[in-house]
Amino acid sequence: MAKDAPERRYAAQNRKARYNYFIDDVMEAGIMLAGTEVKSLRQGKANLGDAYATDKDGEIWLYNLNIPEYDSGGYTKHEPKRARKLLLKKREIEKLIGGIQRDGVTLVPLSVYFNPRGIAKIELGLARGKKKYDKRDTEKKKDWSREKQRLLKDRG
Repeated sequence: MAKDAPERRYAAQNRKARYNYFIDDVMEAGIMLAGTEVKSLRQGKANLGDAYATDKDGEIWLYNLNIPEYDSGGYTKHEPKRARKLLLKKREIEKLIGGIQRDGVTLVPLSVYFNPRGIAKIELGLARGKKKYDKRDTEKKKDWSREKQRLLKDRG
């Protein structure tokens, strides 16, 4: 990406995903959206909390992504939690399906954003669930990192 190119504009992020899962592999995918869904996303009205992706007939589909109805949509309103097809290359689909078929691995959406060209994209992660002690360990490391930064700031 060039220095003068704009950064990603995030429409929604799943912050709990990295807390609840070990993310093994991250992949970018396009997403099939209706016009009112894109307008609603541009307003930042999306919720990835319960969303997940899985394979269906050799394609990857996204479920439970909540994109609320666009207020000025008129008669062309969309269903907020409908299943949405993800746009990937055949090789990427095969890689993800192979990953999903392993025991204990799921496909979790990490964020929805607009790329520099203004196209809506979704970031997916192949994830393994964390146990309770793993979550405590992650929290402990994060707290220590914050404390260390605070101490270094006070000294310098």
